[in-house]
Amino acid sequence: MPTLLIATTNPHKLAEIHPLLAGLPLTLVGLDAHPHVADAEETGTTFAENARLKALHYHRETGLPAVAEDSGLEIEALGGAPGVLSSRYPGATYPEKFDRLYADVEQRTGERGSVVRFVCALALARDGRIVYETLGTVEGRLAPEPAGDGGFGYDPIFYYPPYGATLAAVMPELKAAVSHRGRAFRALREHLEAELAAW
Repeated sequence: MPTLLIATTNPHKLAEIHPLLAGLPLTLVGLDAHPHVADAEETGTTFAENARLKALHYHRETGLPAVAEDSGLEIEALGGAPGVLSSRYPGATYPEKFDRLYADVEQRTGERGSVVRFVCALALARDGRIVYETLGTVEGRLAPEPAGDGGFGYDPIFYYPPYGATLAAVMPELKAAVSHRGRAFRALREHLEAELAAW
């Protein structure tokens, strides 16, 4: 059975990704199975560039087909920030990042409201090149304050109007049904179902 490397060490991401690819005739492994591989340098200016860089790096370093994603939060009131710098936005913890984001939005607009968007760019590397790419997005509103103790990252401040709640306040399967990562990996699953016979 072919092996596919899911190029992340984030346990929350792995927990979201595994069910989305479950049942495929693949052995899924994370980067924890290759602890001596150096981290990829995320020098891209877009999510898609970083996803490609990571997929190719980990494919070269392990010799395995590798899927990588780069994802983050875009806030319309901040011109799309934090974007590719989401994980590096000022603040040692996510509650600290939330406080900084709210302050930045209030300074820009005079209020906390804004359209927000989660973006997930995904790239699959095999045979020394990128063989598949896709982009998953979901749009919502900046929550008036953080809410919910599920999910991870910026989920507590991402209010999804159709659910009437933040993505941190809904069951994991409800989040996966609409999330940026869920959409990207469901598209990858369709690609794999069509192409795995050629592996």
